[in-house]
Amino acid sequence: SPSVYQDDYIPYPRIEDVLEKGGPYPQVILPQFGGYWIEDAEAPAGTPSSSESSFCEEEDREDGMSPGGGHSYRLECNSTARAYRKHFIGKEHMNYYCTGSSIGNLIMSLKHEEAEGQEFLRIMLRSRTKTVHDRVSLAGLNQLPTVPQIAKLLCDDATGLRFNPVLYPRGSQLIVAYDEHEVNNTFKFGVVYQKFGQTSEEELFGNNEETPAFKEFLGILGDNIELQDFKGFRGGLDVSHGQTGSESVYTVFRQREIIVNFRHFSSEISSLQRKRHIGNDIVAAVFQEEATPFVPDIIASNFLHAYVLVQVENPCTDHTTYKVSVTAREDVPPFGPLLPNPAVFKKYRHVKLINAENACYKSDKFAKLEGRTRAALLDNLHDELHRQSQATLGLGQPGEEDKLENGGHGGLLESFKVIICQNFANIMTYSFGDDYFCRQIIFHRNKVATFIMTNAQVYINNREIKLYF
Repeated sequence: SPSVYQDDYIPYPRIEDVLEKGGPYPQVILPQFGGYWIEDAEAPAGTPSSSESSFCEEEDREDGMSPGGGHSYRLECNSTARAYRKHFIGKEHMNYYCTGSSIGNLIMSLKHEEAEGQEFLRIMLRSRTKTVHDRVSLAGLNQLPTVPQIAKLLCDDATGLRFNPVLYPRGSQLIVAYDEHEVNNTFKFGVVYQKFGQTSEEELFGNNEETPAFKEFLGILGDNIELQDFKGFRGGLDVSHGQTGSESVYTVFRQREIIVNFRHFSSEISSLQRKRHIGNDIVAAVFQEEATPFVPDIIASNFLHAYVLVQVENPCTDHTTYKVSVTAREDVPPFGPLLPNPAVFKKYRHVKLINAENACYKSDKFAKLEGRTRAALLDNLHDELHRQSQATLGLGQPGEEDKLENGGHGGLLESFKVIICQNFANIMTYSFGDDYFCRQIIFHRNKVATFIMTNAQVYINNREIKLYF
């Protein structure tokens, strides 16, 4: 059904008013002043919903089967971030860098291909704002276009194009690491238990009991693990001193590690700690054992952008089913799979949660911060490719390396120098307002660095790095 804008039916009733009227209750309602959309397979016409999957291309499966085919559900991902590894690495190709064009530094990769008697050029053009991946036919051309001509083809407003070849033998390693800084194969989802009639976050985070139905629900999300000395992805959970509880739920789904954060049930953790843990997640599942309405602004958080509401029916029996609804902030694009009716949650649970988080990264706040990170990393990649290419030719000047480390761009770029030098760890920064938030944001070979940001400084593994805005 087509999406309907929330403005068409404002004002919205308060959750207390909905409860006062009596059942049957909707699984999720909009905040009084909107700002969210709802996907509900049983919702009447007029409920704002996600009408189609997001525009990300699906990832190719190693077995050649489409993730959307058969009985499987599609994982939405950024295929461009994986294109260089898939189409260029290990194959003959050329890399070029452009210094100081009208749109900033550029990095281009070119590869000649032949298919069914035709010639093609596969192109990747990286700028500070985006990466363009295309395959262009060479039919009818007597000679290959020049590198600046190719760049103009993909970016018509670019001028001042002066490209140099990348001569550094390990240049492809730097480029693929840059491209894949957006690839995320680790996910942490919060789980909140909502009892009937609960309308505040204090009530939600005051729940200390795990019912059999809730334990059964956790069981379909993953396997119960002991946190002490756990070696897999831990998503910021304490695996040494037990400060975040002794157990969690973990699974690996299509080469992606998932850990579930439900520590708010531990009686040893204060309500404030529970709020901080769940409030720092991006996607949360809300488990309801009884039919009761949920409103997405019930938890005040700068990070939580999407909720998957799961209401159990016939728990702890051979006929257990789950009624599912989804709500997300209005700047989060729709994500699949669309909820079937009836929604068989067990079949698509991990896909929906993963797609939800990937969609949240496209919201205004996260996209803006990712854009800053991308621009800084691209400039750093450009500088490193230039420096190493000059060094390969024996043209590097004494002291040039120190100059690159201490001068030049400054600002946000300098704050990421240490990260680039550490194998291009996967970076995503978060900063909202004056408060600081602790996020696990740098993942590389299952090693996690804690990143704490304020307006003035950053600490990475207790090493201070200054930021200048």
